[in-house]
Amino acid sequence: MTNFSSRVEQVSISGIREVFEAAGEDAINLGLGQPDFPTPDHARQAAVDAIHSGAVDAYTSNKGTRELREAIADKHARDNDLDVDPEDIIATSGGSEALHIALEAHVDSAGHRSANDRTQSGSAGEEVIFPDPGFVSYDALTHLAGGTPKPVGLRDDLTLDPATVEDAITEDTAAFIVNSPANPTGAVQSPDDMREFARIAAEHDVLCISDEVYEHIVFEGEHRTPAEFDDSGNVVVVNACSKSYSMTGWRLGWVTGSTERIERMLRVHQYAQACASAPAQFAAEAALSGPQDVVEEMRVAFEERRNVLLDGLEDIGLDCPTPEGAFYAMPKVPEGFVDECIERGVVVVPGEAFGTQGAGYARISYPVNVETLKEALSIMDEALSAVE
Repeated sequence: MTNFSSRVEQVSISGIREVFEAAGEDAINLGLGQPDFPTPDHARQAAVDAIHSGAVDAYTSNKGTRELREAIADKHARDNDLDVDPEDIIATSGGSEALHIALEAHVDSAGHRSANDRTQSGSAGEEVIFPDPGFVSYDALTHLAGGTPKPVGLRDDLTLDPATVEDAITEDTAAFIVNSPANPTGAVQSPDDMREFARIAAEHDVLCISDEVYEHIVFEGEHRTPAEFDDSGNVVVVNACSKSYSMTGWRLGWVTGSTERIERMLRVHQYAQACASAPAQFAAEAALSGPQDVVEEMRVAFEERRNVLLDGLEDIGLDCPTPEGAFYAMPKVPEGFVDECIERGVVVVPGEAFGTQGAGYARISYPVNVETLKEALSIMDEALSAVE
């Protein structure tokens, strides 16, 4: 049989999926990063209308329809005070593909280190710096691009320190990833941090990939993007409709950056994907350009649930840094806690699924109704008693 590529052999099935398989069918799922709200009606209807009209029967432009890219540009003007050219946007199959093509286009499989150094490290590729704990795809997509993952630890409040990123940069660094609000921590970076990330990208001439999929789910502080501080063209922004509009299944994201960078990412996208799903493009255009009240309604609901969860964790005796955004919390937990929760019918994810620095934590995803959350907390209390 033909051998498998070393890139694929360095990637395993997500630890999140392994947890799901270990849980029963009736388990309370606090592991999945998916809003429990319906996709807005006007977004659904736009897709239905486009299907009936035949508008989705053919390929769109590789970058996506002009109308969608204009809606994305308008969104960046409205929400981020950025002047984005629709030509500098690629509509992708979710934020995941946007991350994938950004890394594929910028990470070389052969770094500048000596052959001996590359052999000892087990990888020849350029380095990608990202938070640990951090989103599971960062490590895997770096491997698939032929690069070398370089995870770095977080501050006590689980934010990423720009100084830590700068200290980790070497001559082999191709990119670093910033994620705010963050998965799995719920941490929100400060405006000063974002300004520093833009400076670091410019001064060290490395790419900053800003993953902003959770940008509208902020409870304290504010969402800022390093792109607003970027004069070097070394920042690209990844975003999606998945979380803000409860459209995870539609698989519609985008990436924007300088013209030169978009052109390189398009080369990857056009051969791997051709174009994002046409019905999803019409739905996303409607979501982005239509009424935005649903976004605030979901944010308010997630904040209420966060507060219920934090109070409940405190009551049962688990310490948890306060998440300022997204819909995740990462309490510190004793050994065996996650397994006990799963056995009792509550799915939480072990922190080490998100990196070695996540050991001793559990990620709890709380886009479930308050009653279900309280039931889960009661079971977590039992699980904690069993391992203490």
